Amino acid sequence: MRDLGAGQQSHPGGTLLAHLDRVRARLAGWGARPALQLAGLTHAAYGTDGFPAALLSLDRRAELAAVIGPEAEEIVYFYASCDRRASYPDFATPGGYFRDRFTGQAFAPPTHLRQDFAELTAANELDLAYRNRDFRTQWGPELLALFTRFQPLLSEAAWRDCLDVLGSARRQGS
Repeated sequence: MRDLGAGQQSHPGGTLLAHLDRVRARLAGWGARPALQLAGLTHAAYGTDGFPAALLSLDRRAELAAVIGPEAEEIVYFYASCDRRASYPDFATPGGYFRDRFTGQAFAPPTHLRQDFAELTAANELDLAYRNRDFRTQWGPELLALFTRFQPLLSEAAWRDCLDVLGSARRQGS
């Protein structure tokens, strides 16, 4: 990520590289397996629905997989491909559809991929909310509602962190 310019790319809370490392560290703190931690470290490689700047084009997926492994790369692609508006409402529902923003394909992903996505989404958004009071004020209630829907997919550690970072902000109005 450093070689691809993440250390020079501005991102809320510093550089994109610093954010990526914090997301990886948060996942590690929750006890995430190594593949999910590596996905956290590289989750913005293809851009996202909320952060469109890509460090790698999709035709370079094999290169990323060679570095982080195919399991981690699959998580990165899945995360990057999420059409949030179409996917978030029913994402935690078994059999709910996910829409790939790159291909337009809609499908029901397996539970393990939903869980990885939910954990990575929480780690990403909580890093932003923890570091930026304005972000937390603007998006905290919406994120808490999202993670409440995602709760069946989240680890206990991730859910507690959601409540710690976003629940206290809601109660305090900050």
